[in-house]
Amino acid sequence: MHILSMKSIALILSLYLATAVFGYTRPNIVFVITDDQGYGDMGCHGHPFAITPHIDQLASESVGLEDYHVFPTCSPSRSAIMTGHWANRTGVWHTIMGRSMLRENEVTLGQMLKDAGYATGMFGKWHMGDNFPFRPEDRGFTEVYRHGGGGVGQIPDYWDNAYFDGSYYHNGKAVPAKGFCTDVFFGQAKRFIKESVEAKQPFFAYVSTNAPHGPLHAPQNYMDMYPDVSKRWQAFYGMVTNIDDNVGALRDYLAELGVTENTIFIYTTDNGTAGGGGYTAGMRGRKGSEYDGGHRVPFFMHYPAGGLTSEKKVKTLTHAVDIAPTLLDFCEADAPEGVKFDGRSIRSLLEKGDYDSWPERMLISDSQRVVDPIKWRKSSVMSQGWRLVNGEELYNMEVDGAQKKDVSAKHPERVKKMRAFYEAWWAELLPTFQEDAYIVIGDDRAPIVNLTSHDVIMEKVAWNQSFVRGLSEFEQPSFTGYWSLDVRSSANYAITLRRWPAALKKGIRTPMEPGADVPGSQKPYRATAGDAIEATHMVLKVDGVELGQSPIKEGDTQIKFEVPIQEGKRKLSTYFKLSNGHELVVPFAEIELLK
Repeated sequence: MHILSMKSIALILSLYLATAVFGYTRPNIVFVITDDQGYGDMGCHGHPFAITPHIDQLASESVGLEDYHVFPTCSPSRSAIMTGHWANRTGVWHTIMGRSMLRENEVTLGQMLKDAGYATGMFGKWHMGDNFPFRPEDRGFTEVYRHGGGGVGQIPDYWDNAYFDGSYYHNGKAVPAKGFCTDVFFGQAKRFIKESVEAKQPFFAYVSTNAPHGPLHAPQNYMDMYPDVSKRWQAFYGMVTNIDDNVGALRDYLAELGVTENTIFIYTTDNGTAGGGGYTAGMRGRKGSEYDGGHRVPFFMHYPAGGLTSEKKVKTLTHAVDIAPTLLDFCEADAPEGVKFDGRSIRSLLEKGDYDSWPERMLISDSQRVVDPIKWRKSSVMSQGWRLVNGEELYNMEVDGAQKKDVSAKHPERVKKMRAFYEAWWAELLPTFQEDAYIVIGDDRAPIVNLTSHDVIMEKVAWNQSFVRGLSEFEQPSFTGYWSLDVRSSANYAITLRRWPAALKKGIRTPMEPGADVPGSQKPYRATAGDAIEATHMVLKVDGVELGQSPIKEGDTQIKFEVPIQEGKRKLSTYFKLSNGHELVVPFAEIELLK
């Protein structure tokens, strides 16, 4: 449990007194981050057909970071924003495989602002863990309304969700909703903001859309706004324009509530484009790439009380690790004792613009997407005007923003210097790579834990619901995956294993009809037919030792084991044995502490 320090208590009391006596309040924060929308996917950055008038208007009234970098995929970028730490340091270097869960020792921006007296709300995509102690409600957010996993329709999400009329987790409980997912998430953010304003409490609203991430679905009226492009781009940019309308409506709502003046409004994205429509704003690479197109993204900040109301472009190199210290600086809040950021506050850049005395520094973006990090893999070492890619290729960004000409042979000393920075960075982080992010069981705060194959540590993972439906393609001669568990109590545990979610009460071997379609250019995950599997037994192992094996009878919907597990760090493996002797991952496991 996170306990307020005496320093935090004193800060909250002083703010309360300052507000009561002098009318002083610190800024509210609205932080909007979208998924897979690149730097170029908006009109103000030159896209030839993206319809984004509200984002364009925001850009014209904001300071914009022109050389701002994240990581090439979503979870790593979000972990860096939330902690001010390199993603690899936090345990988040992938989006699945147990490598998207933010380690328990990390302190989030939500927690730091909560400790400083803020109401903290998270809406939409979290993607840093779906179990205790990784959930946003475990990490400082007092109000949470989200989907599961990294996107609507992934395995940790509510079964058969598909962008429209889904069910989402409101403070841990699944509740049905009407409408398109982005509209729902912005609507919930508005409710939270209104309640915070009425309570006269400063707020941090983290609005994190799953759009325009695939599968590509959008309301038909938004797709119809793009009649002259392919259906794929109709859906992708339909989602972008829907986000744009929600941004405009949210800004209008802040004005209606009378809080625009004292609200920091940020718009950014989590990685390079997964769309583009052929346009990348002149950059090389897209989502997942180590080149700038994979990790240079838009960042706009509007803050009237801070004088940030007109267009100003900051060209100084900045990074996602700078965001947490910067917002704490604006909010006059301190990081907890012992927390040292990898980034630094860029408040002076945002307020003054580029200036000569800003210290030169090096920053890193990389794309691991493997079980264990690999040195130099898809990496970019960045300094002002230069990029060292994969430890070998050097680009002069002042004259070659498209990264077409490798000039490493002409600048060996610069290559040497940048390689040395990476070597020191890697050596510092290397010991942390051995520590998994452990899902906790045997804790009264989470007496029942629901695991999914999304977080199984192995090379080939079933991470979305179409994979559960087509589970047989994950068949292998020998199953090697596991969940990393932190067992807090030596006790007996009931472990219930299922192929389908419990609510369906559907047989393990039984196929399933495909679900309904929705508007878009791709089939939703639920539209995949569920295959039958020739499963004969269910097997359970802890630390490689078999604790149970049970035959599967016709009509069985689940297999339940009751086993003793000793406290400590454990590896739990569960799998189906098939009639041909092969093995197959179990998508759903429920663990209950038996008293």
